[in-house]
Amino acid sequence: MSAETYRDAWGIPHLRADSVQELARAQGRVTARDRAWQLEVERHRAEGTSASFLGPGALSWDRLARRARLADTARRCQAALEAKDPETAAWVRAYVDGVNEGLSEAERPATPATSTPTPATPTAATSTSQAAAPEFTRTGLTPGRWEPWTPLAVWLATHILFAGFPAKLWREHITSHLGPDAAGLFATDGPGTAGSNGWLVSGDRTTTGHALIAGDPHRWIEEPGVYQQIHLSCPEFDVVGLAVPGIPGIAHFGHTGTVAWAITNAMSDYQDLYHERLRRTGAGVEALGPDGTWHRAARHTELITVAGEKGTEGETVEVEVIETDRGPVIAGGPEGLDDGTPAALSLRYPPRVTADLGFGALLPLLRARRVADVDRALDAWAEPVNVVQAADTEGGLLHRVAGRVPVRAEANRLRPVPAWEPGHAWDGWHTPPRAGLTDGVAVMANQRGPATPLGIEFAPPHRADRITELLAGRERWSAGDMPAIHTDTRLGSAAALLDRIAPLTGLTPGAAALRDRLLAWDRHMDADSADAAHYAALRTAVVRRLAAHPVLAPASVPPAHPEVLQPWLALVPRVGHALEHLLRAEDLYGIDRAAVLRAALEEVAARPPAGTWGDTHRLAAWRALPDPTPAPDPTPTPAADPAPDPNSGLGPASAPAPGPRLSGDHDCVLCTSPVPGVTDLAARGPAARYVWDLADRSGSRWAVPHGASGIPGSPHHRDQQPLWLAGELAPVVTDFDQLTKESDV
Repeated sequence: MSAETYRDAWGIPHLRADSVQELARAQGRVTARDRAWQLEVERHRAEGTSASFLGPGALSWDRLARRARLADTARRCQAALEAKDPETAAWVRAYVDGVNEGLSEAERPATPATSTPTPATPTAATSTSQAAAPEFTRTGLTPGRWEPWTPLAVWLATHILFAGFPAKLWREHITSHLGPDAAGLFATDGPGTAGSNGWLVSGDRTTTGHALIAGDPHRWIEEPGVYQQIHLSCPEFDVVGLAVPGIPGIAHFGHTGTVAWAITNAMSDYQDLYHERLRRTGAGVEALGPDGTWHRAARHTELITVAGEKGTEGETVEVEVIETDRGPVIAGGPEGLDDGTPAALSLRYPPRVTADLGFGALLPLLRARRVADVDRALDAWAEPVNVVQAADTEGGLLHRVAGRVPVRAEANRLRPVPAWEPGHAWDGWHTPPRAGLTDGVAVMANQRGPATPLGIEFAPPHRADRITELLAGRERWSAGDMPAIHTDTRLGSAAALLDRIAPLTGLTPGAAALRDRLLAWDRHMDADSADAAHYAALRTAVVRRLAAHPVLAPASVPPAHPEVLQPWLALVPRVGHALEHLLRAEDLYGIDRAAVLRAALEEVAARPPAGTWGDTHRLAAWRALPDPTPAPDPTPTPAADPAPDPNSGLGPASAPAPGPRLSGDHDCVLCTSPVPGVTDLAARGPAARYVWDLADRSGSRWAVPHGASGIPGSPHHRDQQPLWLAGELAPVVTDFDQLTKESDV
């Protein structure tokens, strides 16, 4: 045997091989068989060529990918990996070989897609792969060839916007209108930021005497999903976990049998923006440096092919790529603005500086046997910067930050800084902080915690506080108890709005009745709750009225930055996610908030929502191409606001038909995020759920929003969605005797 592929009842791949290299090759091949379209979309995004088959909507992202030098940075990181860590480099190459073998199968004609079943219980094990994904036929795209550096480019493209450097543009924009205090008022976990829940319960607090780790990463709900359930087994290790398609191994969430780990976004700030003064010369482009002299900048041009819409002939767009001593220029150029203000922005990010993406941590994580092994592996982690929790079967526990954050001036962390002024250089790296447990538990939900010294904006404490409260309500916990925490819908942030409407007077009878109804509401955002629908309607009315107020309205015109960065600069979503701060501030620039609330109450009382929260709060999954046959939903769909463009770096947004009804809200533990004031639809939410049991790995559980297959028509394309919607989890099966063999690789 060199490698074998097995499947469980949910179509999840279980791979067994004689060596680490053969296992990596098998992982690449099975990923390409299950998710060829997804892999090729990600490769093209990383190379800045996605507009060639997705059309004009992808052009802004492709420009950013080219100008930020994503592919070139990946090549540099791969070359450095070859020199410093040849074993890991060979492992990545083996994965790429497998991907190319799997993609070659996708070149065969596609078999007709059938309707996708969504059973509530698993069907018999069935191969998730078909000869080809139908999206290739629809776009005319032929699968290309992956290079050894392609997985690094995919990782970089997936996470380049993860730290939210465009938030610095927002702070600059809003403070230019309202002054420096505005940055703090609007500081919150906004719609462009990924987050997660995670909690570790020590053996002292479990029914088995061994630790439990549980949680759910919050990302854009993509179809196919951003996480791939997988089992990797060879003589050196046997690991189950959530992989990122296109990346070998299991980086973020894994269980080796004796040690398990999980992460959340640390909300750290590790990328800087610089205003650049550029000028053209006969030899090219120069940038003014902090020493007061002009320095030659690297410059060249590249061509982006853009497919035409609806079969029309496309165009070729030229992109100027400039790089200064700070980093690549991602916006603007030497010409600046008409008034002479510099309009060029350069981006400095760690892998471009160090030629290291942290791939040296991936193999040691797979080989980990104890918490100490995970800890050592994470010393090589680069980005994204994460808070990590780990536990082992011997009682070892770990709670630390992992990743590379530069030491630099405070101004760098807040907003773009002038490249021509001294004092903004990087000066080494922060030592990642560590933390302990309190009362036998550790909770991470993007709130201020161990990573506080490394960031500026963090999530409100509501999710973390609620998880802590729920864990304190029981002395002993089991793996089967955890879904009740995953699916909790208590909305802690509702208090700010409800406290403000409580003392209002002078209301009409209808508005007074609405106020009294909301004050009596249990504050749970359940899909079948009419009260939750009324609260959301009032919140929307308040957000829109605040954003339209003459004090804030001028900020609704964003600065002229690239389209891909505009989601961070939109005023209404910013008001919506900062509503709690705006309502609780001692003064809001003289705005009569009582009058705004009174008018909003009257508005909603006059036109109350007709149904429940789930009627408008629905899943709006992102797809590179719109789904031609969306899964039917039994609930009638009322009129709803259009979905926001959820593509903050993902690529062109499809126009998804509203999907299944959802419980939860942005500040609930069940974090299904609408954009208050814009839409009740949720494009972000739990991209997976997991429970790692250290007493017995077979007691672990997991689920993803759709299924193991990325191919429409596969029985495992959406078969986990009923579990995900109900908050249920599938068992983690690792005994090969309980699996169905699919093939030898």
